[in-house]
Amino acid sequence: MITASIIGGSGYGGGELLRLLLAHPCVEVKQVTSRSHLGEYVYQIHPNLRKRTQLKFSDPAAMEPVDILFLAQPHGQAQHHIEAYAKLAPKIIDLSADFRLRDAGFYEQWYGEKHAAPEWLSKFVYGLPELHRTEIATANYISGVGCNATASNLALLPLIKAHLLDLSVPIFIEIKVGSSEGGAQGNSGSLHAERANVIRTFSAFGHRHTAEVIQETGVNAARVSLTMTAVDIVRGVLATAHAKVKQSVRTKDLWKAYRTAAAENPFLRVVREQRGVYRVPEPKILAGTNYADLGFELDESNGHVVAMCAIDNLMKGASGSAVQCMNLMMGWEETMGLEFMGLHPI
Repeated sequence: MITASIIGGSGYGGGELLRLLLAHPCVEVKQVTSRSHLGEYVYQIHPNLRKRTQLKFSDPAAMEPVDILFLAQPHGQAQHHIEAYAKLAPKIIDLSADFRLRDAGFYEQWYGEKHAAPEWLSKFVYGLPELHRTEIATANYISGVGCNATASNLALLPLIKAHLLDLSVPIFIEIKVGSSEGGAQGNSGSLHAERANVIRTFSAFGHRHTAEVIQETGVNAARVSLTMTAVDIVRGVLATAHAKVKQSVRTKDLWKAYRTAAAENPFLRVVREQRGVYRVPEPKILAGTNYADLGFELDESNGHVVAMCAIDNLMKGASGSAVQCMNLMMGWEETMGLEFMGLHPI
């Protein structure tokens, strides 16, 4: 049994992380912080946790040492306090964007400001096990993953790993996202009157998560573009990537690549059915799970491939991957505490 605490536990990501840790058989949660809800029971903010914990939100300035520390703060905060956090725990998993990019110049390019702790960037391993399982197992510091980047990277993973793509041709990724991606604080666009019934493109290109796709896939920055569209769901991300395969590639080659990826990774599933309702990946049935459903279609006449990935943005796109990384860091079964398989119908 290890001890864990969460700094910044009142948001959606922090609440989801707390839900997972409270149910984890090898973790005791010591503290959860929130300045704005100091002294309140955590279940008053996360009502699904009623009767599961009597923890109250603590002051971040009164943190006690633990075995592993999770940072679930808004982007831009962890980098200013990382030295202090490192004194509280030998292992840290940061869910924010602060340590996702390995190069300080690249961070400044995409986030519009200099990094406050550039010497720490190389100490963090990018927290997507499907890409960095071996490094995560021996790391002390793990970065978070962008939910949109995760869906994009996993959609492309089987194709890139099997060297099936013609990388001289641009890759265009259309990403549809739910409202929880905006966080618990929200903005005027998050109001129900503005958000309900929408299909609204809010970032045609240039979204910050593009940087993670460039970094993790190795695709030339000039040849990958993400377009973000808000849709009327709460949880979920669906990434639809349009690319071109090499001239000799056929559907059977894609089947082999996707089946290999699914066999090597416990949370990847291939969804490409010939009948039924759920023939392609769909975020709805992934709510609350750590699975990523992958799908593909290939037009053999011209090599155009459509690669799909559906995830729950709060799980595989954030807290679920964080717990998966913790399991690897501690040498536990990778799927421990993440066994929930979802609901149907929902």
